[in-house]
Amino acid sequence: MGLLRIMMPPKLQLLAVVAFAVAMLFLENQIQKLEESRSRLERAIARHEVREIEQRQTMDGPRQDATLDEEEDMVIIYNRVPKTASTSFTNIAYDLCAKNRYHVLHINTTKNNPVMSLQDQVRFVKNITSWKEMKPGFYHGHVSYLDFAKFGVKKKPIYINVIRDPIERLVSYYYFLRFGDDYRPGLRRRKQGDKKTFDECVAEGGSDCAPEKLWLQIPFFCGHSSECWNVGSRWAMDQAKYNLINEYFLVGVTEELEDFIMLLEAALPRFFRGATELYRTVGKKSHLRKTTEKKVPTKQTIAKLQQSDIWKMENEFYEFALEQFQFIRAHAVREKDGDLYILTQNFFYEKIYPKSN
Repeated sequence: MGLLRIMMPPKLQLLAVVAFAVAMLFLENQIQKLEESRSRLERAIARHEVREIEQRQTMDGPRQDATLDEEEDMVIIYNRVPKTASTSFTNIAYDLCAKNRYHVLHINTTKNNPVMSLQDQVRFVKNITSWKEMKPGFYHGHVSYLDFAKFGVKKKPIYINVIRDPIERLVSYYYFLRFGDDYRPGLRRRKQGDKKTFDECVAEGGSDCAPEKLWLQIPFFCGHSSECWNVGSRWAMDQAKYNLINEYFLVGVTEELEDFIMLLEAALPRFFRGATELYRTVGKKSHLRKTTEKKVPTKQTIAKLQQSDIWKMENEFYEFALEQFQFIRAHAVREKDGDLYILTQNFFYEKIYPKSN
């Protein structure tokens, strides 16, 4: 290459550099188009599979054994918040589905939009409740909470979720958009090529690290009401807290993911039998999705974000969820030699009348 530079006139050298840059841009564009085509193909295949199952169900007519027993009629929805170790946890569910005999389905919304249209809400509720071939079912996707009761459903699904310290989640998402992770390292990300650190972004007042970007975990738990997505809404935070307590079976935190998995296995063994051991022996190494090139923000950066009312609300919600999770864990396990053990059944029945002969 050095010899070519010596032999080539300056104008030709410039033309060669420009041609090389154009070629690289063309290749990147083609790769992006291939990725988009692959995504469209995956969605088309998924839709075709659903139609085939629905057609078979129509042709076969009503099944004689259409009534499922309680354990087989279970549906879990994990409306996962981005960058909270959701892929790591979901992969545990995929690893166990064949052994524990349940189905796992990804809810793939266009452009990862967490808010469904009203007509899609109706379709989704109908699918979840009437698709017997997919029960027991574990559904996961980046979708905000949806109240099934408002659609007249008799049996609601079981909601679970995991949340994370809001600043740590935003930092992880910031670098993920630029460098991706070790799960799909070859995929081109939306902000690829932007080398600006999170600290530099905050110092310059950039939009990708603005306090408004922290507003995500609250609306995911709040749901599909317009006020849920009004950044900084006190009503949205109160509704998110209400839903967390009353509509979610269990909400864990990224920082204590193993304990979350342990509690799920103890309470819902139909789905999670073997999950704790799998996570301890395999999951911590192979399933943990790590964002590439992530740099820990400085204390000054953190302090600047913590001045925002939005951070205060998101952090209040996180602390609320953490306290609730630790309360549930304290009443479900005991500690011995630094390890946690699930408590055995701690209640029984007595004084049963009338006496049987």
